[in-house]
Amino acid sequence: MADDPFENMLAQMDRAEEYADVDHGVFERLKHPERTLKVTLPVELESGEVEVFEGYRCQFDSARGPFKGGVRFHPSVSQREVEALAGWMTWKTALVDLPYGGAKGGVICEPKELTDRDLERLTRRYTEGIRRMIGPEVDVPAPDMNTNPQTMAWMMDTYSMYEGYSVPQVVTGKPLEIGGTPGRVEATGRGVSLVTERLFEYLDRDLTDATVAIQGFGNVGSNAARLLDESGANVVATSDVSGAAYDPDGLDVAALGAHVDAGGLIEEYVAGDLRGSAGEGDSRWDDPDAITNAELLTLDVDVLIPAAVEGVITADNVDDLRASAIVEAANGPTTVAADKALTERDIQVVPDILANAGGVIVSYLEWVQNAQEFSWPLETVNAELERRIGTAFDETIEQYDTEGLPDLRTAAYTLALERTAKAHEYRGLFP
Repeated sequence: MADDPFENMLAQMDRAEEYADVDHGVFERLKHPERTLKVTLPVELESGEVEVFEGYRCQFDSARGPFKGGVRFHPSVSQREVEALAGWMTWKTALVDLPYGGAKGGVICEPKELTDRDLERLTRRYTEGIRRMIGPEVDVPAPDMNTNPQTMAWMMDTYSMYEGYSVPQVVTGKPLEIGGTPGRVEATGRGVSLVTERLFEYLDRDLTDATVAIQGFGNVGSNAARLLDESGANVVATSDVSGAAYDPDGLDVAALGAHVDAGGLIEEYVAGDLRGSAGEGDSRWDDPDAITNAELLTLDVDVLIPAAVEGVITADNVDDLRASAIVEAANGPTTVAADKALTERDIQVVPDILANAGGVIVSYLEWVQNAQEFSWPLETVNAELERRIGTAFDETIEQYDTEGLPDLRTAAYTLALERTAKAHEYRGLFP
C-alpha cells in the first residue's frame, strides 16, 4: 500500500541499503520490530458510559540502549503506524547519536470529544496496560500528537503508584515541577528552526526575509514559526485542521500564536477580522486570506515545513509543489514516490529523522538529569540541543557530499543504519 507508513519506512531503508556498509543479514533484522503490544482499554467516561479503546506500544530496536518514543492520541492510530513511527525513532536516535533504541505508542481516540477527566482515566488505563513494558532503563515514553506534559504527569504518577515510590525518569516531557526540563516543550520546533537555518547556510542563501509555509500549527509548527520569525524569516502561511491562513507579506505569528494558545482555530482567526500587533502602515495589519491545507503545500515559497501528519506529500501532489526546499517537521510526511520526484527536481529535503530530532535530544537531557537528580538551566539545555542537532546536520551533509548520495534522506539513513547495525554486530545474537 502506497499510504502504508510502515511500507514507506521500509522503502526508505531499502533505498539506503546499497550505500550503507551493513551486512545484509543484519539489515534484514533491522526491518522487524522486536515486539508490539496491543491493549484493550475499557474506560468509564464522565458521562457514565463505558467505552472500550484500543492502544499499542511498539518497541522496535534496543541494540543501542533503552527504547524511546512518544505516545499519541489520535483517531488514525494503527498498529502499522505505531510500528513505522517506532522504526523512525530508531533511526532518529542513531542519527543524533543518543544511547537509545526506538519505540512508539498510541491510543485510537478523538481527544476533542473527551473531557479532561476522560483523558486522565484513559491515560492511566493505557499506562497500566503497557507498564510491564516500560521503565526508566527499559522504555521511556514522551509526548506526541495530542499528548502533553499533563499526560506525562498522569503516566508517571500511575507507574510510580505501582512501584511504590516516585519514578520521574520513566517518562520525559513532564511538567517542570515533577522533573521536567526547561526547553522541552519547544524543543522539536527549536530543532526545526535550527536545521532550517543550517540548510540555508549550506545552500549559501539568506534566511532573512525568506518565505516559509508551515503545514500544522500545533506544538511543533507554532514554535518553529515563532523562532523562524524571530530569526528574520517571513512566515507567509500556516494551517490547522480547520484550514489555512496565507498572507504573502507575512503573518503576524505572535498574534496568531496567542489566538491558538487561547483555544482558537485558524479558520476563526482568518474569518474574524482579527488584527495583529503590528502598527499602522505595516502590511501585517492586513487580514490573511483563507486557503486550504492542500493549497498551502503548493505555495511558491523558499521553504515548506510539513508539521502535521505523515503522508501529505505524495505522487498525486508532488508535481504541484513549488517550494525550493522542504524541512520535514512531521514524521513521514513524504512518500517514497514523492521523494524520488523531489530528488529529480533537485529540491533539497531535510528528512524527518534529522529535522524533528530536537524533541528526543531534549528528552534525553531530561532523562539524564532525572537519573542524576540534578537539573540544568534553559541556556545549557538549548546549547546542548544546538550542538547535537548541528553535529548531526554536519555529518549528514558530509555523508551526502563525500559519498555522492542521491539525497539528504539517504545520507541520514546510511549513518543511522550503520550505527545501529554496528551495535548489533558487536552484541551478536542471543542465545
